[in-house]
Parts: sequence; C-alpha cells; structure tokens
Amino acid sequence: MGSTRMGPSMDHTARKSHRDANDSRRGSRRLRGSIAALALAAAAAISLPGAAVRAQGAVRSVHGDWQIRCDTPPGAQSEQCALIQSVVAEDRSNAGLTVIMLKTADQKSRLMRVVAPLGVLLPSGLGLKLDNQDVGRAGFVRCLPNGCVAEVVMDDKLLNQLKTAKTATFIIFETPEEGIGFPLSLNGLADGFDKLP
Repeated sequence: MGSTRMGPSMDHTARKSHRDANDSRRGSRRLRGSIAALALAAAAAISLPGAAVRAQGAVRSVHGDWQIRCDTPPGAQSEQCALIQSVVAEDRSNAGLTVIMLKTADQKSRLMRVVAPLGVLLPSGLGLKLDNQDVGRAGFVRCLPNGCVAEVVMDDKLLNQLKTAKTATFIIFETPEEGIGFPLSLNGLADGFDKLP
C-alpha cells in the first residue's frame, strides 16, 4: 500500500501505518482470511444485477445504514467482525461497491477496504470525496473473481473526517476521463465503528 494515498498529508503516516498493519496481518492470518471471505462474498453479491446485497457472516447489529457482521473462520478461536455497507450506482444497477471497515486483531490498525466492480481502471485508483471535498485516491491492491479491492490504513484524521462528514462519494474510473460516483451514506458510521469489537 505504499502507493495508496488518501490526501497528501497522509503519505508518510500511511506508509508507516502500512508497515504496522503488515506486521499485524502477518501475525493474524485468520483475520485476513475472514475479511477476505467477507469481501469476496460481498463482491459476489453486488455483481448480480438487482440482487439484494448480502455479505458473509451474521449481522451482529445495525447502525443506520451500516451493519456489523461477524464470522468465525474455521479453526479460529474468536469471531472477526467488520462494519459493512454496500451500494449500487444510481445509473447502473449492475455496478456495485462495498465498503468494509475493521480493526486488526491487535487493535493497532484500522483498515478500510473497498470492493469495486471488475473493469475499473486500476492505475487511476479509487477516489473519495467527503462533503464534496476531494480527500484523495487509494490504490487497488488485488482483484478477486468478482471485484477489485482498494485498501487504506485509516489514521485519526481520516477516521474523524468520515465520522463527521455528511456525505461521502467513492469514485471509480473506467477510463482516465470517466469517473463513476457511488454516494455512500455515513448515517450510523461513527456509532457502528465505535462499537466494533
């Protein structure tokens, strides 16, 4: 994620946090597998036109437009939980986006993973606007069979911006000039994230 940026002020912090997150993920492969399963299930659900968006794992609680979903992967001793919301583009019912927020098992890092539909222009990354203000772009880190994943280590500044903003728009690019905006409700995000185990 060295190329991942969400705003110019996060570049150095994001790299340091990324190293910390990598260390955390090496020590917690079960968390990575569980969240990858959540992301894959969410991507599979949103790839179906008109399908109700479903993610793997039981719904633990609902916070506005967000859900806390938890799952215990095979062999794991405890549940892994994530705050999730999925949306479909207003003008394209076959294009969906899923946002997954989680805390690493050691509680040292907070991650936001966004599963975008296949066909995105990978070098352009994923854009984010909060209250119509450009926050920056995040790079895609991998593509799954049903979508491509961008990942950001959330520092305090970005997390607070997400918690206090009124509107969020994630932007994917199919060509360098053409972006598709996905308006995302932030209703319940602050409460839901604070209640993530």
